[in-house]
Amino acid sequence: MFFLAWKNLVKEPTRFVLTLMGVTFAVVLLFFNLGAYLGFVEAFAVLVDHSNADVWITLENNVNFDAARPFPERKLWKVRQVKGIEWAEPVIKGWSSMKLGNGATETVMVVGSDPDGRIGWPWKLREGRVRDLRAERAIIVDESALAKLGGLAVGDRIEVFDTRMEVVGISEGVRTFTTYPIVFTRYETAKRLAVVYRARGNDEVTFIVAKLAAGASQQEVLARLRTISGVDVYTKEAFAWNTRKYWIVQTGVGLGFGVTALLGFFVGMIIVGQTIYASTLEHLREFGTLKALGATNGDLLLVIVYQAIVNASIGYGAGLILAVLAQRWYEQLGLILVNSTSLKLFMLGVTLVMCVTASVLPIRRAFQIDPATVFRG
Repeated sequence: MFFLAWKNLVKEPTRFVLTLMGVTFAVVLLFFNLGAYLGFVEAFAVLVDHSNADVWITLENNVNFDAARPFPERKLWKVRQVKGIEWAEPVIKGWSSMKLGNGATETVMVVGSDPDGRIGWPWKLREGRVRDLRAERAIIVDESALAKLGGLAVGDRIEVFDTRMEVVGISEGVRTFTTYPIVFTRYETAKRLAVVYRARGNDEVTFIVAKLAAGASQQEVLARLRTISGVDVYTKEAFAWNTRKYWIVQTGVGLGFGVTALLGFFVGMIIVGQTIYASTLEHLREFGTLKALGATNGDLLLVIVYQAIVNASIGYGAGLILAVLAQRWYEQLGLILVNSTSLKLFMLGVTLVMCVTASVLPIRRAFQIDPATVFRG
C-alpha cells in the first residue's frame, strides 16, 4: 500500500512539489510564530526568573515588572526586620538614553543593584567581572545589544544620560521582550542614570527582593510582609507569571501570535487536503480496482494516510532546515527564537495531524467508491 501511495504522489511531480512547498511554508510559519512566542514569553520576566530571591516587593497595585513605579526606600528596613527574612536588597529599574559613537541616541533599560549583593545579576558573563561594577561609572551590557549600540567592547567609554560610563563587562542571555538594551550598574549609579529617579530624588526604589531564611515558612513570612503598608508582596514565581500574563493577555500579544499560528496550520491543511483530494478523484478507478480485488476500506485508508504522512515528513524536514538557518539571522536582530527539542517534536506532531486531518474528505470519497466503476466504459 505504501508503494501505491508513493506512486500516486510522484506520478505528477509538479503537484507533489507544490504540495511540499505548501507544507514547508506552513511549518516555517508555525516554527517562527511558536518559537518567537516562546522566546517572548521567556523574555517577559527574564530578570525575575534569574534572580536568587524568593520574594519580590513592589509598590501597591503594581502587577508586573515592566510597569513598576518607585516607592519609598525606607520600606527596605522594614522588610529586613521581618522574621524569616535572610536578606533583602533594593533594585532600581528605569529608562535612560545612551549616546552612540555616531551621534545617535538609544533608549536603554538601566538595572541597578549591589554588585556585592546576592541577587545574582548579571548571571552569565562573556567578558569582565560583576565586582567591577563597584566603580562609580561602570556598566555591563548584554551581547545581544552590541550591534545596536555600535559594537561596544570592554574598556570603551560611552555617554549615558550626560554621564561618561565605562563598559567593564559583556553579559549573555539577557534579552527582553521590548528589545531595548539592558545596562547593569551599581545601585547608586542607576539612580543617577534613570530619568525617573533624577526627577523624583534618591530616596525611592523600584523593587525590594528578599530571600527566605532556611526553614522559614513561606506563607507566614509573606503574611508578615503584607502588613507593611503601601506595598504588594509576591513570590518570585507569582511575579514572573503576572508579568507574562500582562503581556500575553492584556496587551493582546498572545492572541496575535495564536491567530497567526492557526493561519499557518490551516494554510498547510487546505493545501495538503486539496492536493490529496484531487489525487483521489484522479485515481478513483484505481481505488475501485483495489476494492474489486478485495481491498477493504482500511486498505484505502492506509494509502491516503500514507500520502499524508509522506507530505508531512518531507515538508516538516524542509521546514525545519529553513527555520534553523533563519534562526541565526533572526537572533542577529536582537530577537529571541526558541527552537528546543520539545518544540521540534511538538511541531512534528502538529504537521502530522495537519496533513492527516486534511485527508478526511478524500478518505470519505474513496470509501464511497463502487467497485463496479472499473467495468464501466
